[in-house]
Amino acid sequence: MLFFTQCFGAVLDLIHLRFQHYKAKRVFSAAGQLVCVVNPTHSLKYAPARCAAAQTSAEQGILPPCHHHEAVHDPQLVPCTCPLFSCPWEGHLEVVVSHLRQTHRINILQGAEIVFLATDMHLPAPTDWIIMHSCLGHQFLLVLRKQEKYEGHPQFFATMMLIGTPTQADNFTYRLELNRNQRRLKWEATPRSVLERVDSVISDGDCLVLNTSLAQLFSDNGSLAIGIAITTSKVHNAEAEM
Repeated sequence: MLFFTQCFGAVLDLIHLRFQHYKAKRVFSAAGQLVCVVNPTHSLKYAPARCAAAQTSAEQGILPPCHHHEAVHDPQLVPCTCPLFSCPWEGHLEVVVSHLRQTHRINILQGAEIVFLATDMHLPAPTDWIIMHSCLGHQFLLVLRKQEKYEGHPQFFATMMLIGTPTQADNFTYRLELNRNQRRLKWEATPRSVLERVDSVISDGDCLVLNTSLAQLFSDNGSLAIGIAITTSKVHNAEAEM
């Protein structure tokens, strides 16, 4: 019976996912947009137990044992940019995409315009929805995060970040669009570099911010569809023409 129950639950989850994907394709197929159904992931980056223990030890003047190693740090190495985990990986910027795909299993889509369909918006914070987007010869990281910036008041934060340097990021403009029930909401900005970290972007408020009521207004049966478009900036185009 336990085996049957688990299998039946897995089948129901699969049917639910296929149904969500079918609905999204039906809605956006007329516009010729590629739809990506993104399931939520609970962030494991902030493990409360270990952090609380370390904080308590520090307050009591007892520091946990540390092992010091003399090492020369390569300034060209960047830390893992995955916002879900405290990953000790370091590597060159050129191999960040491979690391995210192989180690953290983050999917990548191609196309100038796609639809990001985040499911199960009702789940408690902190929760993340993440994909990579390949466009215009570069790779971008789209992060939708549900987080309690103030206790008891969860908010949704959406941002697009270039897997590249800040100078390269200045050459692009991204647009996030919500469109439902004759209502439309757009956010347009220059993407930040992944070197600047997702947490910093959210803390600065340099992203699309939705409170719970606004997110529900644009959601459909617990799923939120975000249209994504990336273009080269006008300044970059003008320099290219010159």
